[in-house]
Amino acid sequence: MADSRNQLNCAVSRRTAFRGLAGFLAGSSLLAYQQDPFRDHSRVPALGEMVEAFDFEPVAFAKLPRQSYDYLSYGVDGEFTLRRNREAFDWVKLVPRIPSGPVTVNPASSLLGLKLAFPMFLAPVRQIGFHPEAEAATHAGATAASNTPMIVSNAASLPVGKIAAAATGPLWFQLYPQPGPDYNRKTLDEALAVGCRAIVVTIDQQASFYERSQHDRNLATSATPVPMPQSFAPRRAPGNPYRVLDGRLWYEWKLFDELRAMVKVPLIAKGIVTAEDALLCLEHGVDAIYVSNHGGRSLDYGPATLEVLPEIADAIHGRVPILFDSGIRRGTDILKALALGASAVCLGRPPLWGLAAYGAPGLQKVLEILQTELVQAMAATGRPTLASIDRTLVKTEFL
Repeated sequence: MADSRNQLNCAVSRRTAFRGLAGFLAGSSLLAYQQDPFRDHSRVPALGEMVEAFDFEPVAFAKLPRQSYDYLSYGVDGEFTLRRNREAFDWVKLVPRIPSGPVTVNPASSLLGLKLAFPMFLAPVRQIGFHPEAEAATHAGATAASNTPMIVSNAASLPVGKIAAAATGPLWFQLYPQPGPDYNRKTLDEALAVGCRAIVVTIDQQASFYERSQHDRNLATSATPVPMPQSFAPRRAPGNPYRVLDGRLWYEWKLFDELRAMVKVPLIAKGIVTAEDALLCLEHGVDAIYVSNHGGRSLDYGPATLEVLPEIADAIHGRVPILFDSGIRRGTDILKALALGASAVCLGRPPLWGLAAYGAPGLQKVLEILQTELVQAMAATGRPTLASIDRTLVKTEFL
């Protein structure tokens, strides 16, 4: 009996056995093959440690639901245009001019009566799922970053009045026009009533169908689809076999004539990628041209916006300002766009990486990094003001 008790006291407990097994497995070299090779598993850096805009994307990826990250990051179909937007900046070389003395850089300008500390706007992006405060946090962060103007999306996740109340910086409003005047008038009246100073009309989504949300549902990465905001026009089942919403297959140039009768603020046409369409914009009284391919989310296998910017600038010949987006990630990218004819640039994905990663302070930090990089690039190339930036600053080798 005594021997049995001694054996029982010396037996390994279940807890000890599991501890030994866990130690054995943890020491196995085979564990290396189970690591995710695509993501860094080190600690999340503090906001003050972020050096460039690219630093924010992996933090945003780690924090966002997969569906929200996919909506922000991917493009249409095979994503050729999405990639080309970014690659095009590699095909433009900067040609520095040696300054004759100390350079004091002043990147300030004005555009359609709006004073800009830097030639930068926030592009209109639907922000549901990126941060609990969504566009309100974006507006606050943009205002803190030298009053960077924000273009509020027609499909915003918050009412435009709530966004406007979040900060004091300047706002513009982006419209997805609908057939008939009632919806357009009501929507624009609401935007103007809270102080939006210009209307950006998106016309490059004539017949697009974005499939990423269906892809996510197939992979079960989200239990429920991201809902459309209440303020946006209700969607109806398409009356055509192409999955394209009926609210998009009707755009005509007379739309701008109708909108001009509704508003007295500047009208901007967004989605221009040809000189011919830019000239038609002028014929219909548009106050500015917005060169954009929707960040590669509208039509695949189209040109990068940087490729078409020079021909549009040549056609416009300074008669109206030119805004530009798609692919910007660095201050040198902004400088290249300005040299090729843009009056200002609009930033989409990078500020939202900052928002998703660190909230309004993160978005502010991304903008301040890009602002600093632009000033450094202007100083390094001997261009002290925006007026001194012209096409002699670059050499292009578009493929």
